[in-house]
Amino acid sequence: MSVWFVTGASRGLGAEIVREALSRGHEVVATARDVEAILKAYPDRPDGLLAVTADVTSQEQVRAAVDAGLAAFGRIDVVVNNAGYGLVGAVEEVSDQAARELFDVNVFGVLNTLRATLPALRAQRSGRVLNIGSVAGFATAPGTGLYGATKFAVEGLSEALHGELAPLGVRVVIVEPGGFRTDFLNGASLRVEPASIADYAAGAGATRAALAANDGRQPGDPAKAAAAIVDVAEVDEPPLRLQLGADAVERVEAKLDLVRRELDEWRLTALSTGF
Repeated sequence: MSVWFVTGASRGLGAEIVREALSRGHEVVATARDVEAILKAYPDRPDGLLAVTADVTSQEQVRAAVDAGLAAFGRIDVVVNNAGYGLVGAVEEVSDQAARELFDVNVFGVLNTLRATLPALRAQRSGRVLNIGSVAGFATAPGTGLYGATKFAVEGLSEALHGELAPLGVRVVIVEPGGFRTDFLNGASLRVEPASIADYAAGAGATRAALAANDGRQPGDPAKAAAAIVDVAEVDEPPLRLQLGADAVERVEAKLDLVRRELDEWRLTALSTGF
């Protein structure tokens, strides 16, 4: 069995991943900003669970959580970068503070966790890194530009990390979920910037309304998503990207079609710029 290190483990998809991993006999270091929230999520205190406080924006806290996991279990095999939150607002409407706070958690939190965990995986010459991105990190939409930008950043660093770690026996998977029935669309995980510019009512405004109306009605089952995530961590040759949900597949296919059409239409222009 493997030892898992999961951030954002107190609720939502993170909690489901922890439950699924524990149900298969894995041991889990479950982290969140509030350790009491983790213990509340697992009141039966299952064997193999180590709950640790770790705010991913604090390199010191994440390293202390990793040290606690290594002391308890002797190794870490699977790292799940799940901690993060959403932000809704037109690009121009999002304040500098809101944008920086979002990147601190969704991007720099991932980097903090990687710096703390990768030494153990490299030393073992084995392991899995599962970066929980979003379909918005492959094909974003009006009103979710800053959130999508954080997930695009996770995609970019994960692609590079895949090439860097593969020769060392460590595989990287980018998970791209669509809409799942977690608490992601309520105030616990989604921040909404004020609609301050009327010109964006048709774009970002429509997204605001759609997301508010869809809370609790998302098509994806989070327990099934967690099972798929644990499955992909257990195979010998995992994919670089794993889309979850029919809506995610549809959006990825639509963007691939668009990119191909534009590439074909503008191919001569693109090629004309060479020597």
